[in-house]
Amino acid sequence: MTLKYRYIIFLLFQLGATSMLAQKAERDYIRRGNRFFNDSVFVDAEVNYRKALEVNPNSTVSMYNLGNTLSQQKKAKEAVEQYTAAAKIEKNKMKLAHIYHNAGVLFLATKDYKQAVDVFKMSLKNNPTDNETRYNLALAQKLLKDQQQQQKQDKDDKNKNKDKDKQKQDQDKEKNQKQKDKQEQSKPEKRDNKMSKENAEQLLNSVMQDEKGVQDKVKKQQVIQGGRLEKDW
Repeated sequence: MTLKYRYIIFLLFQLGATSMLAQKAERDYIRRGNRFFNDSVFVDAEVNYRKALEVNPNSTVSMYNLGNTLSQQKKAKEAVEQYTAAAKIEKNKMKLAHIYHNAGVLFLATKDYKQAVDVFKMSLKNNPTDNETRYNLALAQKLLKDQQQQQKQDKDDKNKNKDKDKQKQDQDKEKNQKQKDKQEQSKPEKRDNKMSKENAEQLLNSVMQDEKGVQDKVKKQQVIQGGRLEKDW
């Protein structure tokens, strides 16, 4: 055996040994995580599942278990992310059914009924005999229908309220206009003090006639007294 082949065999051995060690480390972390999970020590369980994923980022078991642990800690969004990542990799139908089922339970809890219906259907597609998933699917469908009806009712009520508000605004506007018109009508009318040209001429003629009569009267008086009056200085 040449030196070249010996070197290749050595590398393969090393890679195999490294792989075995990694697999052992992954299994150890998962086992520890499972013990903590069963004891309800979810924070420590999460730490170990994450360490298992550091060793093997494609471990669907670690993803699934981590999702369950996060779910127990009320971290729904993070849990769904782990289930989604696992579903993209996992090939085993039974495991896929469990992944989708647990994701559906979370969507139910967060009232995302549309998503719940979708993932429960995926779960049944991979395991059609699961009656629990079938029941959850029926529940999610009913809750989704109720939710959609309530949303429609809320929308209708909102539109009705908008119509009522507009009608009230129109009525108030009309009422204010009527009050304004009434106030305008109650104001005293302004008399037109302007004199037409014809009236002015008539008044002027009348004054001139009166003045002529006074002048004639004064002249007669002067004649009677026998002398003409002069202005005082």
